[in-house]
Amino acid sequence: MLQTIQGIYRNGKIELAEVPQDITESQVFVTFLTSKSVSLDSQLMSFGMFSGSQQSTESDFQDAEFHGLAPCFSVKEIK
Repeated sequence: MLQTIQGIYRNGKIELAEVPQDITESQVFVTFLTSKSVSLDSQLMSFGMFSGSQQSTESDFQDAEFHGLAPCFSVKEIK
């Protein structure tokens, strides 16, 4: 059985995020993922970033508001 557990390599040791289930001893393969520095600013949305030449109005948001799904069948009363 294979199990994958996340961890971090630090100071010559691997620290696991959780304890493996039902394993007391096992062969392991360790794969190191390259860490990229990601700018959070490029991932965050900001007001007006998709607006183009027009700004959204309050009625645009009311049109897009979700009010739940319409029932797809009718329920008949059972007597």
